[in-house]
Amino acid sequence: MATKLNIVLVHGAWADGSQWRYIIPALHAMGHRVIAIQNPLTSLADDVERTIKLTSALYGPTLLVGHSYGGMVITQVGHLQNVVGMVYLAAFAPDAGESLSSTFALRQPPVGAAYIRPDDNGFLWIDTNQFHENMCHDIDENEALVMSMVQKPLAARAFTDKSAQPAWRVKPCWYQISTQDRMLPVETQRDFAARIQAQKVIELPSSHASLLSHPQQIIALIADAANAVIR
Repeated sequence: MATKLNIVLVHGAWADGSQWRYIIPALHAMGHRVIAIQNPLTSLADDVERTIKLTSALYGPTLLVGHSYGGMVITQVGHLQNVVGMVYLAAFAPDAGESLSSTFALRQPPVGAAYIRPDDNGFLWIDTNQFHENMCHDIDENEALVMSMVQKPLAARAFTDKSAQPAWRVKPCWYQISTQDRMLPVETQRDFAARIQAQKVIELPSSHASLLSHPQQIIALIADAANAVIR
């Protein structure tokens, strides 16, 4: 089967590339070349650099898909010439000079923010006892338990790292909103979707982990974006 498009999947904080496990097979079956990056989460600059290196090495048109903090990353990586579009899944879509911290300061902090714990090495974790309820309350309890135990921490500095000029100003975008999100306020997600003038916006009755709780709808949205950019 001929490859139609490169699709780069960019995970968020407290996660890794394995969270795309329900998405990858379907996109692969459509003929796309699918890559789920493993970012270090050591700073926004480090994650952008890693994603740029991977994406720029790909031949042909490329669609970026970012979940949560992954939106911070694709917003900058999207300037690459081979990137033809970006899909945001309950994700940050910052403007120049904005950060995670400045975004959270705009509204009452989400419920889940109360369970972010710092360690002695400059990294932040989600309290494992609160992970299921606040990150992914609508998935299987055992799956959530595993996710909590293998979570990849985010460097605290990433909360104040500022975004550069956003690629969403010049590239077509799609956005998925999670209406039961306890990590990123739904009102903020709607603001992001409006700001980027998304080609299509869908709302799902989902936790923050929509790619795990509603994989079929996420696959359909990515497929819509892919079909639009390869016409």
